[in-house]
Amino acid sequence: MDALIHDFSFGLVFWQLIILLIVIFLLGKFAWKPIVNALEEREKGITDALASAEKAKLEMARLTNENENLLKQAREERDVILKEAKQLKDKIIAEAKDAAQTEGGKLIEQAKREIEDQKLKALAEVKNQVSTLSLDIARKVLTKEFEDQGKQEALVADLMKDVKLN
Repeated sequence: MDALIHDFSFGLVFWQLIILLIVIFLLGKFAWKPIVNALEEREKGITDALASAEKAKLEMARLTNENENLLKQAREERDVILKEAKQLKDKIIAEAKDAAQTEGGKLIEQAKREIEDQKLKALAEVKNQVSTLSLDIARKVLTKEFEDQGKQEALVADLMKDVKLN
């Protein structure tokens, strides 16, 4: 320590102090203002970023709430649409059943009429065939009966007894 005190020079301290002041002045004039400005800008940027993040957080909360409301409305609309579709399906099925029953009834009635018509035609045809057969049989019987002249005269006499003249 004694060596430091003996080598102490006021001139050296003076010039070092002047150089320090010049360096501080130059740093203050050219370096500190830009550094301080950069720090202030960075602080402002961080503050703005935090504010933007907060705004984004609030916007996300709002959008989430809005999405939930939209989903709720969509579910309600879906339920309404499904209910209406089920009612429409039931109505269409009921109308189709009614139409089928009506059409079936008409077809059954038409079939009954056709069966009755066919039955009447068949009966008429059978009657025609029976009458034709009866006439053929009667013709054959009468032809056999009237071959003999005596039988013819007996038949005419018998018929004349039945007929009364008024």
